Amino acid sequence: MYRELVVEEVAKANAEALSDALLNLGALSVSIEDSNADTLAERPIFWEPGLITTKNEWEHSRLIALFNQDYDPLVLLIAAINTLGLTQVPSYLLRDVADQDWVHMTQSKFEPISIGKNIWVVQSWHSAPKPSSIVIELDPGLAFGTGSHPTTRLCMEWLEEHIFPGQSLLDYGCGSGILAILAQKCGAQPVIGIDIDPQALLTARDNSERNQVTVEYHLPSDLQKAQFNIVIANILSNPLKLLASILCGYTARSGRLALSGVLEHQVDEVILAYAPYMTMKLWRMQDGWACLHGEST
Repeated sequence: MYRELVVEEVAKANAEALSDALLNLGALSVSIEDSNADTLAERPIFWEPGLITTKNEWEHSRLIALFNQDYDPLVLLIAAINTLGLTQVPSYLLRDVADQDWVHMTQSKFEPISIGKNIWVVQSWHSAPKPSSIVIELDPGLAFGTGSHPTTRLCMEWLEEHIFPGQSLLDYGCGSGILAILAQKCGAQPVIGIDIDPQALLTARDNSERNQVTVEYHLPSDLQKAQFNIVIANILSNPLKLLASILCGYTARSGRLALSGVLEHQVDEVILAYAPYMTMKLWRMQDGWACLHGEST
């Protein structure tokens, strides 16, 4: 049995320091969440690859600390507050947490994902439901792209319908490498993935090796001047607009460009940003997200 301490409201300036103090006093783990999560006041501070933000804390945070049953969470909370020189004990609640197989519990939340006509994304602890399909083995991790998000599924469905063997492909904002891996399994060659996050590149290389495909991964500054039959970018609308000339420049004559990470109400503004370089059209919508595509002339 474990004890869990939930501090419902922590000031922005104190959340990280209080978390560190509790860990130093014996907490097994401490997590910080947005107190406004799942409400209209929720605000993101973490973004997908391709968008840089300096914001790294919520205005209102909830802190959850897990303790061994030998510890008194309230005593340690007061000790942590005193360590920080604070004078008021915030509102909190205590609850018991039964011991269980945490690894199995986490894995049970993830099941193989069927995408498009013949694609399965399968975690390493599962077997492919249809081994004859295009199977991508991918575990949830730090980099964006597991096949569960509509933008990723849209891109995978687009690739399944538009790739021909021997076509070259650039995955700009590759994240976990899932799109690049799928492209290579569909016959694209060569395939190159680009991301601004070095950790994402390490994850993508590891995932490609696990899936026995050959993909090159680079930072944007390391990408040599080249053009590709297919360029695909699954990031967000703001970086997509800023990258319009660059992504179109990487698209070979008669090549195709596909974009996702665009909300329904952002479609027109993204199309407008690309208008000087290429005519983009809506390809498909899914759960409020759009995939756009166009052909270079």
